Formats: sequence, structure tokens, C-alpha cells
Amino acid sequence: MHRLWPTLYHGAQRQYRCFPVCQQISCLMSSKAGDPPKPPDHLSQHTPAQHDTANGEDTVSTKFVPSSRPNTISSLPQLEDWVFRLLCNPQGHVPISEFHKALREVGLWENDPRLRETMANLRKLQESHSSFLDRESFSKCITENIVIIGRAFQSKFVIPKFSEFSSYVDKMYWSSVSRKGGKVADYIPQLARFSPDLWGVALCTVDGQRHSIGDSDKPFCLQSCVKPLVYATAVSELGAETVHGYVGTEPSGRPFNEIALNKYNQPFNPMINSGAILLCSLIKPEDHQADRFDHILKVLKAAAGDDFVGFSNTTFLSEKATGYRNFALAYYLKENKCFPPKTDLMEALDLYFQHCSVDITCESGAIIAATLANGGVCPLTGELVFHPDAVQHTLSLMHSCGMYDYSGQFAFQVGLPAKSGVSGGIMLVVPSVMGIMVWSPPLDSTGNSVRGLHFCKELVSTFNFHHYDNLKYKSKKLDPRRHRDESRSQQIIDILFAAYNGDVTALRRCVMLGMDMEVTDYDGRTALHIAAAEGHVQVVRFLLEKCGVRHDLQDRWGQVPLDDAVRFGHNKTEEILLKAKEESG
Repeated sequence: MHRLWPTLYHGAQRQYRCFPVCQQISCLMSSKAGDPPKPPDHLSQHTPAQHDTANGEDTVSTKFVPSSRPNTISSLPQLEDWVFRLLCNPQGHVPISEFHKALREVGLWENDPRLRETMANLRKLQESHSSFLDRESFSKCITENIVIIGRAFQSKFVIPKFSEFSSYVDKMYWSSVSRKGGKVADYIPQLARFSPDLWGVALCTVDGQRHSIGDSDKPFCLQSCVKPLVYATAVSELGAETVHGYVGTEPSGRPFNEIALNKYNQPFNPMINSGAILLCSLIKPEDHQADRFDHILKVLKAAAGDDFVGFSNTTFLSEKATGYRNFALAYYLKENKCFPPKTDLMEALDLYFQHCSVDITCESGAIIAATLANGGVCPLTGELVFHPDAVQHTLSLMHSCGMYDYSGQFAFQVGLPAKSGVSGGIMLVVPSVMGIMVWSPPLDSTGNSVRGLHFCKELVSTFNFHHYDNLKYKSKKLDPRRHRDESRSQQIIDILFAAYNGDVTALRRCVMLGMDMEVTDYDGRTALHIAAAEGHVQVVRFLLEKCGVRHDLQDRWGQVPLDDAVRFGHNKTEEILLKAKEESG
């Protein structure tokens, strides 16, 4: 997209979806997100699928079992088999609705461009009134996107337990709803029309996992949240040395719209109004006014993975009609010869007002923030939008200057790069992990969203995302990034508790994380013992058919799961275990 670094990556994208299929396999085999590719080992051949039709019921034989987590899968068909067997029901089919639900649980949305072919195939099947996928149709649907789907279901994304992480985010959202203070900005008439009850949160990880809650799909204007994006564009195209020949890098310690310059006769930084106005004079000054705005709009759309990015003409006209302080700032810059030669002051101002009037949603804003978190590469498309050095400079300035007069306190308490705007948005970046966009119109005295600030503080009080949380002996917070090669005791607790409660979904997550489904407690009892004793038929089927748990494991008293089913009178469970015993010979 940009002219400055056409040979920087020698045409190679960092995202796996941009590699040929033969190269994607080696990327897929790395044990966790961020690992370098490594050669795959070979997996012993599985026995072909066997189906029993006793009593008219089509069930998958216990001979047909997937490995718990296929780190050694050496071909795409094996990966397809593993995913199918993980998701299929006892009749050997995958309900389309359940497939969509399973994708959402790992953070993949239906409109993800990396799943375009799979979603198109599923729509065709649904149009033909088909609600289930057999092995053949499942393969046809997912084969073009199997690498991304395989990584998701093997928990090889940056947040392995994504549904668990999302539930924490939802709790923080509801915790912030009760924050009723603040006032909706009214010095721009169009902003004053927003309801103070609007509240949305969305996030997107560097692997493209997404989650949202509340009013996350309602458009609002970027306002000052656009400033780091314009700055990143300018530095990507012109270089940091050129840009900082006109604007400084220090926090001003003053209101964002104060008429003041630093000791070098420059705006203090690009995150305040004077600095942002000056940046508008640097980007493609030789182009026509309409083309200059269209250029920025294209950059923002690319950063959002082609998700929603619009323009509010009413906000633009409202800004222009009431922006007296910004006019004063522009004339002050011109008086002090801050602009490049031949700058058209009114064009620069118009472009600034247009930038601030760009509409996004929390969902598209989270993708933009994730592009910054991902070093300038959009996680949904693999496109290099901003130069990596520009992203580094941008995040540094967001960390020190991004939250108006509250920037120092925010850096102290939250410790993450962020940018707020008077429309009520806060764009938060967790480098190399995720981007988050929150929006709630009521503002505090420093111009930051009341609910948004509370959410950011809750986030870093729960997770070790603060920049200095990883110091040795420092943090006892949760780390959602950790691929929990869990202690044996924790595995036992998770698996046996899920079996006791009949929670197949929780057990499926355990399988995805590579846990040993035959772990035992002190008395030698497995999840199958517990499920048999409680009469949880679906759990017993899942453990036998999908996980390959042996039916004849004995506890310390020599009892097998069948004995528990008989003792507690669970006839259906007894039948299933007897059938498994007969099939094993």
C-alpha cells in the first residue's frame, strides 16, 4: 500500500493464509501461537471409520478415535478427520448450527474473510434445506480454510481458552454499566444527540479471534481516536524524521486544544489538535482534496479488514460550523510558520474535520486496534497496512499522550497504549495480543469515557496486561495467553468436575487443549467412572467415542465404569458400556 517500503518483506506476508497450502502445514504444526514453524512428526494411521447400525441407530464405533490434540498431524485430510470427529454427533453428522456455535466459541466469526469459502459452501447447503454435514460434505465445506479452522480447534491462537476469556470480558462490561457519571459532549451539536445509555465493547486478537457485547455494532465518529491512525499513515509514508521535523513527541501537560507550542516552535505531539491539524498538511499535499481524504479512508478500511468504516457528513458540517478553537489553532500555526511551505490552511482544516467525522463501530474499531497490536498487519487479511516502525512510534505516543490530561494517570494505572475521543470511544492496544474498542458517550472532566475508563482498569486488574505486570515476582493476575500445559491436579479438577456436571462442552475444551482424558484422582477414578455413576449418557458417549477412553480402567477397588452404572441403576449408561466391552473383544 505504501511507497516507503516496497521491498521490506520481499512480498512475503506474515499471516498463514497468504502462504501456499503446502507451506501452511508447517506453520500449523508449531505448538502454540507465535512459535516458529517446525517440521511435523508423522502420525500413526487411524483405523477407517466404522459405523454400527444396531437397533437402527447410526453410531460411531469406539475404534474410530481422534488423538486428543494432533500436534503431529502430517496432512490436511488427517486434520479434517480430527476436526470432524471432535464436532460430530452420535449419528456421525455435524449440525451446521453447532459448527457455527463452535467457531464462535473459539473466536471465529461468520464474516471473517479467512472463512469466506467455508461460509459460502455452508450457505449453499442451507439453501438446499440441509442442516447437517456428513464426513464428505464437511470436508468439501472446510477444505479451503482448514488451516485457520484447524489452528482454532487446536487452541493454537494467542488466547487458547477464548470462550472463558470472553466470559470475563462480559462480566467487566456489566460491571461498568452501573457507572452513571459524566456528561455527553455538547460543544459539537451532533455528538450531543447520542444517548448516555449507549455502551459497547469489542475486541479482536492478533489471530483474528473476536468478541463483542452491548452496542458494539452502532456507528459513532472516531473524533480524536483517528489521530494515531493518521500519524501512523504519515510516518509510514514519509518517515519519522520528516514528520517530527514538524511535530514533537512530548506530552504537553495542557488541554488538548490549548493554543501553545513547544520550545522548538512545534505542536507538542500528534495526539493533540494542533499536532493533528499539522499532520493533515503533510499527507499527499499535491493531491486533490477529495483524493487526500479518500486515501485516509482506504487506509482505515484496510486496517479494519474491510469491516465497517463510514463517514458522517452531518458530523463534519457540525464540526466545521462550530470549530472556532481549531480555526484559531490553525491560524496560530500559520502565524508561527509551522506548516510546510505552500500549505493551504483551509484544506488542512477541512481534512482534519473530515478525519474526525469518520464513522466506525466498536467491532471495526477493535480490528483497527488489533492491526496496531499486530505490528501493522491486519489480522483478518494479512495485509501490511502500517510500517512496523510507524506502529512502534504510534504506540509509544499513545502510551504517553493518548488520554488527554489523564495520560499520566492512565499510563500509571492501566499501563497500555490507548487513545480516547470526545465521542466516547477509547481505542486500547495490548501489543502482540489484541486490540479493544469501547464506547460510551458520557465523559469525565478530562474528556474520557467514564465507563470506558472503568472497563480498562478492570481489564488490567484481572489480567496481566499492564506493561510491567510481567516483572519477576510481580503479578498474580490471570494470563489468558498461557497455553495451559496444566498441572496434573488442575487437569483432574477440570475434567472430573465437567464429567460430574454432564458438561460435554467443557470436556470438548479439555480435548482441544490436549489434556489426558484418562487422568485419575487419588482413588484411581476417571471421568468415565464419574459420568457412569451419575448417569450422564452424552458424556459417556463422548469419552468413549470421541476421546477413546478405555472402558475397562479400574479404580483402587478394582471397579470399572460399568460397575458404577450397574450399582446406581443407570440402564442406558450400562447398555453403552456393555456395547463398548463387546466391541473391544
